[in-house]
Amino acid sequence: MAEEEKGRKTKPEPPEAAGRGYVFTVPDLVAREFVAILLALIVLCVWSIEIDAPLRAMADPNWTENPAKAPWYFVGLQELLVYFDPWIAGVVVPGIIMVGLMVIPYIDTNPRGVGVYNFKDRKFAVSMFMIGYTMWFVLIVIGEFFRGPNWHFYWPWESWETEKLAEEQLVNIPNTLGYALMGAYVALGFIRLPAFIRQGRHREPGFLIRYATTVMLFLLMFGVIIKIVLRLFFHVKYIIATPYFSI
Repeated sequence: MAEEEKGRKTKPEPPEAAGRGYVFTVPDLVAREFVAILLALIVLCVWSIEIDAPLRAMADPNWTENPAKAPWYFVGLQELLVYFDPWIAGVVVPGIIMVGLMVIPYIDTNPRGVGVYNFKDRKFAVSMFMIGYTMWFVLIVIGEFFRGPNWHFYWPWESWETEKLAEEQLVNIPNTLGYALMGAYVALGFIRLPAFIRQGRHREPGFLIRYATTVMLFLLMFGVIIKIVLRLFFHVKYIIATPYFSI
């Protein structure tokens, strides 16, 4: 009976019992969100007026511009093609992102923060979401402003008139070392599991599945960041390269 009481979820405290600093959603939060929307609209209007975006010439099927870039909302996906195989960057990663967003309500069963909006009750969840959300825009910025002819990377102080060397500069990590690094990276994600087991959390329904899913989504998100850093600063193309897949 004691174990059942220990494993049972505690009901979240109402805002008035949790301390000061709370406001009502209506009208306090809604009013602030409305002001934020107006400010964002003003910034977009001023930006669209100040930046010259003229119509370009008609498309010529006999000539392709260099670099050929997708619309800005797809440039992040185009940038991913630099770091992974096309089927991984175009299918697997976007699919994992969509599935990961859908399973969040099922893997995050923490009762704290239900019905209230704050950071302290959802530090890990909010932080991970914001990192992933920000990284997508980082990919867009890199693809839109830092990719020049032949999709080479150019720093802001470099001229696009300077021809970059070909991809032969890139190197692959030996597969033996790559597999070892991948194994250590995955093992690192499960490093906190023994602590949860000592707390008895593993007896919660579906805990191991939820924990493993969370860890894999966490590792995949930071794996993309690691691949970007390795490619841009250390000229590493693939960690593991095989005839069937390369990552």
